[in-house]
Amino acid sequence: MGGEDPAPGADTAYDDADPGLPEAGGGGRRRGGRTARTGGSRDGGPHGGRGRRRRSFGEAAAADGGASDSVRAEREEPPGDPVERARAICLRLLTGTPRTRKQLADALRKREIPDEAAEEVLSRFEEVGLINDSAFADAWVESRHHGRGLARRALARELRTKGVDSALIDEAVSRLDSEQEEETARELVARKLRATRGLDRDKRIRRLAGMLARKGYPEGLALRVVRQALEEEGEDTEFFGDEGY
Repeated sequence: MGGEDPAPGADTAYDDADPGLPEAGGGGRRRGGRTARTGGSRDGGPHGGRGRRRRSFGEAAAADGGASDSVRAEREEPPGDPVERARAICLRLLTGTPRTRKQLADALRKREIPDEAAEEVLSRFEEVGLINDSAFADAWVESRHHGRGLARRALARELRTKGVDSALIDEAVSRLDSEQEEETARELVARKLRATRGLDRDKRIRRLAGMLARKGYPEGLALRVVRQALEEEGEDTEFFGDEGY
């Protein structure tokens, strides 16, 4: 079903984007009394810094798995005391992008921070609210459902990969009720419906129901929503069954 929405792996990739620490050197070199621009444009081009679209929480937590942030944190961590190193790494990684405790623990383990030092820093960060997996899960569900149209099953899968506790996941996805989930499914189908016109009925069903399945919607709900949308268009659904897709 080419040309459709990305598979769950694409929707669930993390975007732990570079929080935007200042560049070394202050951003420009003086030549002959004038400042030479080292990148970007006055109108906010690709490197200009202005005119960029702010990314949503879900987008900001899904492009490269945090590699750029981790590298930057590693470069700027202080030498010596492992607790201070752990604190510096966590602060760098939390700049601009929320993280779960597991994400930070994994980053500290990768930097070979001793377990005792990592536990001390992570527990302290939880105490003062810098790490809050419950708030993270709530914000993730809100952003990814409204921004990407993901259903509860896909949202729970994403949160599990980020190390959120099962009880917190259940609590967060329960805020998204069945009626809201079905309404979002209808909106998704309505947006895709026109692109399937001209195809035979069975192919339209497979494409539309498959798109919903990739976003985590149950098969029964997906087929029901697609059938109703096709009926509203005047499509013959007399022999439409729940035969799957």
